[in-house]
Amino acid sequence: MTVVFRKNAILLCLFTVLLPGTPAMGAAPARVEEEMRLLREQNALLQQTVQKQGTALDTLTTKVQHLESASTERAVAAGENPPPVQDGFNIGKVHLGAEGGVGFFSTGPDGFAPHSEFRVDEARIFLEAPVWDSVYFFSTIELATRENTGLSTQLGELYLDFEDVSQLWGKEHQLNVRAGRMQIPFGEEYQNRYAMENPLISHSLSDIWGIDPGIELYGALGKFSYAVAVQNGGASGVQDFDGDKSVAGRISYDPNTHWHFSVSGMRTGDVDANNDYISAVWFSNDWFRSIGSPAATKFHADLVEADITARWDGGHVGVFGGYVRYGDNDPAADNARNIFYYSVEAQQRLSKKLYVAARFSEIFAENGYPVTGLGNMGTFFYGAPVTAIWRASLGVGYRFSNHLGVKAEYSIERGRQTGGGARDREDFFGTEAVFKF
Repeated sequence: MTVVFRKNAILLCLFTVLLPGTPAMGAAPARVEEEMRLLREQNALLQQTVQKQGTALDTLTTKVQHLESASTERAVAAGENPPPVQDGFNIGKVHLGAEGGVGFFSTGPDGFAPHSEFRVDEARIFLEAPVWDSVYFFSTIELATRENTGLSTQLGELYLDFEDVSQLWGKEHQLNVRAGRMQIPFGEEYQNRYAMENPLISHSLSDIWGIDPGIELYGALGKFSYAVAVQNGGASGVQDFDGDKSVAGRISYDPNTHWHFSVSGMRTGDVDANNDYISAVWFSNDWFRSIGSPAATKFHADLVEADITARWDGGHVGVFGGYVRYGDNDPAADNARNIFYYSVEAQQRLSKKLYVAARFSEIFAENGYPVTGLGNMGTFFYGAPVTAIWRASLGVGYRFSNHLGVKAEYSIERGRQTGGGARDREDFFGTEAVFKF
């Protein structure tokens, strides 16, 4: 602005000298004084104009930055992993991005990688495109996931996002609507499950997450945000075999940038034990399933969870705990189960790029319930249920940038099965390179 002012002042002076009728040496002092006064007024007006233009430019820049981050902010309010808006590249109106991880995993003889293996841990492609006005399309194509033991490509999320529906009554961000196939908005951990966001390689022992077709409402009101969804509830992903829908929701409160609180609730609804067989929501590296006799035709799980996160410059501590009530309609026995779980996670940056992380999590299942954890799914999903199991994880990571990092982890997992058997041969060691573009 100073440079512009000086240039304009010089131009005005030259203009004054060259202007016809400009008083020469010896002109009347009164006339010279009057013209100098006019020049000073013109300079003052010019300076005010430049200042106003600078202020307007700053305001416009702030608005643009706000608009660029609005999609991510609304996704966070919905409890979804926000699409990588600033990563990837554009093909016309379609935005493409990708992320994943490749690593080396080894477990004890009863774990999921007993023979020490290299693997593509995760690989997914993001697609995002505007459809009309404030309506957007978003989808993920899952090329590889840890839970998928094969190499088949799968559909992840796919939904239409109707943003800022609340503008109909003159309010921003209060109501947004998603329709299609999306994350189940329960708890907080699933928002950081992807390899690039997760500070460790493993997840908590409970690790509750899922993708299910349905409709979701989400938004923010001041320091509060919410998300609620009605979804099918079964694991088919295409067809629902029971009309009783899953309902999940979360209310969050952020008093400032350092603290975050949320409470979540969910009912899977009745799930058909013979057609759906399993729920859409995952629990400890498998699903909720019927533990009743073949005569049981329906089962369900009701869940509640509370989350607290404290953040500071270079680190955070997150704590959550929850309760699950399982039930089915087995006429031969009362299979009701009370399941409690919790997790404590801490991360601290040691330098700009180096960090350490630790997590301890545990599950208590009254009378026993199938829990896979780090174990072999074929063995423990159908094997002896556990009454208690815990996992302690310690890891270190190095971020070269927001697009590339490496990390290593060692986890100890111990449990107790119904009948007294021990779960003590599933310890995990892994290293992984994670990427995002």
